[in-house]
Amino acid sequence: MTDTNDAGMDAVQRRLMFEDECILVDENDRVVGHDTKYNCHLMEKIEAENLLHRAFSVFLFNSKYELLLQQRSKTKVTFPLVWTNTCCSHPLYRESELIEEKVLGVRNAAQRKLLDELGIVAEDVPVDEFTPLGRMLYKAPSDGKWGEHELDYLLFIVRDVKLQPNPDEVAEIKYVSREELKELVKKADAGDEAVKLSPWSRLVVDNFLMKWWDHVEKGTLIEAVDMKTIHKL
Repeated sequence: MTDTNDAGMDAVQRRLMFEDECILVDENDRVVGHDTKYNCHLMEKIEAENLLHRAFSVFLFNSKYELLLQQRSKTKVTFPLVWTNTCCSHPLYRESELIEEKVLGVRNAAQRKLLDELGIVAEDVPVDEFTPLGRMLYKAPSDGKWGEHELDYLLFIVRDVKLQPNPDEVAEIKYVSREELKELVKKADAGDEAVKLSPWSRLVVDNFLMKWWDHVEKGTLIEAVDMKTIHKL
């Protein structure tokens, strides 16, 4: 179901909104159904039906332990031109991305979207190289119409990769050090219009990222894993 406000939606985003089926879950991350990406991101439906869908956020570091950030394209329906972590999307309601064992479905989805958004080939990001560190549940409006209500898997990976960003998805990319990220956060907090940060990446920065970055640098990420807790933020 659409309305006249959707007439200006970018053709690529329109296709994704109506063809992609997100995985609906309850607050314990049990699959309860599926719905279009469109419906899952309408704040009216999120509020009326408590629609919650599974998502993932990838944090990719290079061998210098710099984090790859992306600025979402201006045609994105939710949070256009917002800076965020390497890749943020959803596993889809399909067999390969519903696999629960070892979080394989989510890892498969992450590999797919890194290619879609950033042109990173599967060989550069093998699914078994992703470390799922935790899960968080959050809700965030984007504007008066759209928003997010996600149970988000946080995936870390350390790889040097070749990048070919897809302009339909990504406006700009950059690697940042820990100190450079702190400076971006300061600018965002000061109201710098050029540095808006996504709400989900900001939750990770504020609650987990710096201590996890220590583990990235030490090669001890496995010690930080907690997939039992669902952090409600």
